[in-house]
Amino acid sequence: MVPWDDARPLSGPVGVPLVDLLDRVLATGVVISGDLVIAIADVPLVRLSLHALLSSVNERVPAPWADGGPL
Repeated sequence: MVPWDDARPLSGPVGVPLVDLLDRVLATGVVISGDLVIAIADVPLVRLSLHALLSSVNERVPAPWADGGPL
């Protein structure tokens, strides 16, 4: 067992490669949401809300609209 304060570098890969992480996120989908509030003297002046869904497109899943799309 290696003590916590040991300064030697770890052997082997640590973490997940970015390509594998991106592949997994797009395969399953991810929801990003956040709020930003700009306030002066504890008085909220502006509020921005962000909600986004990131996912890959699959040919086997039909479009939810009948005419082929919004464009």
